[in-house]
Amino acid sequence: MSERVFNFSPGPAVLPVEVLERARDELLALPGVGISILEISHRSPAFDRILEETLADLKSLLGVGPDHEVVFLQGGASLQFAMVPMNLLRGQAGAADYVLTGTWGATAIKEARREGKVHVAWDGTATNYDRLPAPGEIRLSPSPAYVHITSNETIQGVQWKHDPDVGAAPLVCDCSSDFLSRPIDVAKYGLIYACAQKNAGIAGVTAVIIRKDLLERSRDELPTMLDYRTFVKNGSRPNTPAVFAVYILGLVCRWIRESMGGLDGMSRHNRAKAKLLYDVLDASAGFYSGHARPDCRSDMNVTFRLPDEVTEKEFVKGAVSRGLVDLKGHRSVGGIRASIYNAMPMEGVEALRDYMLEFQQSRRA
Repeated sequence: MSERVFNFSPGPAVLPVEVLERARDELLALPGVGISILEISHRSPAFDRILEETLADLKSLLGVGPDHEVVFLQGGASLQFAMVPMNLLRGQAGAADYVLTGTWGATAIKEARREGKVHVAWDGTATNYDRLPAPGEIRLSPSPAYVHITSNETIQGVQWKHDPDVGAAPLVCDCSSDFLSRPIDVAKYGLIYACAQKNAGIAGVTAVIIRKDLLERSRDELPTMLDYRTFVKNGSRPNTPAVFAVYILGLVCRWIRESMGGLDGMSRHNRAKAKLLYDVLDASAGFYSGHARPDCRSDMNVTFRLPDEVTEKEFVKGAVSRGLVDLKGHRSVGGIRASIYNAMPMEGVEALRDYMLEFQQSRRA
């Protein structure tokens, strides 16, 4: 077997070894079923149990109450950029307010404008999204249909540390890149959506948590598969779902609960990992320059620059030789991006920290 490296990819991302091992052991035949999860019918009793257990574990981890529905869809967050305004903005008198904190928020706005009026309640473009709005900086429109935020911007490396005050407007959140990484007060949100392939599993399944009263906004003119009500009424199975992706999501939920101490323990683990890297940045006397302002730094995506592009390329090349892969930053920000999602072990972050210290020292010699 090939030796595993430390995968700092922004997504699809590293999975817990425990999850990979269990999936490997059960791939040929699910226990008590005799059929591979890749072959199983989505209408079978075996998948009924998998789906029910995954939903129950997800609701338990997040503390989802009776006012919200949880459904699984396909299409990733990119489809949700369109589905949210299709279901929540179409036919509404007010605008959809978006807090623009990074590249993914900008993409969501582009899709929303196809459906109705959009108001940008705060815009971080001028500083290349290196911070989040301070209290009082968000300027909402009168009676917005909803207010949309992106909880963590993977490219710029900024992350909300508190829930913004949006008054009575439904708060909608793209949680794709920090989903299940920390506790969240679901009751404060009208709708939460998240693809799984960063913290919660593999590509193919998207979780949507929607307040039940908001389902009444969906209009009958919507295509069947773009209507949230379709998935609620059919228990996430109006057609064949991503069976294997749901199965992996269930294994990840179990891993968080049994091995990581739930979302409280997961959050402590993630903060500790991020601190190791940010401490190196802060002590480097400018050799490593973080993109995000310190009070807005992401626990998921640590973004930084080195003195010049040549040095950055040497850093990435040297990292690969040490088994530290996919550290190159996004072209819009440049530099380095270390994505340290849930399943990145402390050993991987410690290895990166040690390399960063040694690399800086080698440039001083």
